[in-house]
Amino acid sequence: MNRDNSLIPSEAVRLAALGSLWQGPKRYADLATEVRHFTGRIVGPSLELLGPSLEVLRLEGLIDAEPGSGQGASALMALTEAGRQELQRLMTASLRGPLGEINKLFVALKMRFIDALTPEERRLQADLLAEICEQELARLNDLRAHHAGEPGHLLDWLDHDIAQTESRLAWFRALRERL
Repeated sequence: MNRDNSLIPSEAVRLAALGSLWQGPKRYADLATEVRHFTGRIVGPSLELLGPSLEVLRLEGLIDAEPGSGQGASALMALTEAGRQELQRLMTASLRGPLGEINKLFVALKMRFIDALTPEERRLQADLLAEICEQELARLNDLRAHHAGEPGHLLDWLDHDIAQTESRLAWFRALRERL
């Protein structure tokens, strides 16, 4: 995690694995496949996501095989109490910078596992994500103002991006009200 308590790319795999096990025990091989599938569908292949393997999570005591469930890839993995605490830490961490591909993955993971948080923590996360959209809008509007009047299609593209960000902001504000 960064000094400002924001997530780093390699923590996406941790969050995906711990959140998946929060939903229920899974075979080691199935867990690995699920994490790889989900992260790959959001950001595609990414060197930034080469984080700790699931075995590291096991060595750290965050996940463990259920007794009598087998060994290796067939072992049924479950979240430990330390894993629940780590999931809580990751879910409540902030995001850094513009809403790029890695941050989109973190947002998707937070939305997927938001029910692991208390109602107040859920609302705080919705507020945090709305604030990120507001910062993104300010950045995009500043860029648009700086390049106003230039030829080409940059302004059209920025208008499109601004509209998407405004829509995302409205969605997070509505989510907060539903939480």
